[in-house]
Amino acid sequence: MKLIAKLVTGAALSAMTIVSAAAEDARYAWYASTVHPYFDEVQKGVDKFSEDFGVEVTKRLGQDWTQDNQNENVAAMAAQGFNAFSIFPSDVSGARGLYEELAEQGVTIVDFGQATKEPTPAAFYVGTQLKEAAMLATEELIKSMGGKGNIINVLEVPGDNTRLRQEGVEEVVAKYPDVKIIQTVGDLSSIEDSVEKVQNAIAANLGNIDGMIATGYTPTVAIAQLLTEYHENGGERIHFYGIDTDAVVLDAIRAGHIDGTMAQNPFGHGYIPMVLLKKLSEGYKPREGVHSIDAGVVPVTADNIDTYQADISALTKNIIDNLDSKYLTN
Repeated sequence: MKLIAKLVTGAALSAMTIVSAAAEDARYAWYASTVHPYFDEVQKGVDKFSEDFGVEVTKRLGQDWTQDNQNENVAAMAAQGFNAFSIFPSDVSGARGLYEELAEQGVTIVDFGQATKEPTPAAFYVGTQLKEAAMLATEELIKSMGGKGNIINVLEVPGDNTRLRQEGVEEVVAKYPDVKIIQTVGDLSSIEDSVEKVQNAIAANLGNIDGMIATGYTPTVAIAQLLTEYHENGGERIHFYGIDTDAVVLDAIRAGHIDGTMAQNPFGHGYIPMVLLKKLSEGYKPREGVHSIDAGVVPVTADNIDTYQADISALTKNIIDNLDSKYLTN
């Protein structure tokens, strides 16, 4: 018996409780895998949607990153009658089975943050184009290095997202004959682990490092801390670009210890999917051939560190203003 059916029976609800998310009976839910600073920022966009549209959204976090945990929790919510979901899929391949079951029950889904592999029942994906963002960050790093030198490429946890980011970095480096990746550091799941492994990489390549790049939140924070201490103690200049805008990272940019970071649009990752779900409940349909919506990134340096938030807000506004003409049809 399918998981949703089991839960519905156990909750004394009929399968008919889960219906197509028409405007008058849409019940909105937002689900993320577990506690993470990124999800904190995304929830701000969800909350603003609720405020702007007067729509209640139930938000849930899972207990861990596994797809099994997500399957159980999301199925339980569907059994309670939620029928319009914005979800961060824990496993971009494994989530498909859950989505197919939800779709059979008339549930509408929009991915945020990372996209389930196509073909997928998810109506849209809203988030960062991961490979493209990594490529842009690498271009910025190489520019700060003067177009030549040795790079340490620092990755986060293994998975499809990390693979795309690695591909992006390597493709850009391959265009520059005087730039070389001398070491790749990976499988970094915590700040402590990141600090230890990156310290070891710096020690192993001391005197031979011109730049470092990190395409994950956790190693970016760790490297910002490390390079701040390293440069304050007289260490040779190592250029660095990261991702996301943790306070530690912004402080390091202001102090001149790192060159910059890529600001994602987590507010848009929260806000835009909810607007899409609302419009889909009102009878709009996805335009043919349109699935992925790039919420955008903005390079943050000392030059725009106090103004980049306005650029991020403009990205979200532009997407919302163009939903009907670019992504939806009525």
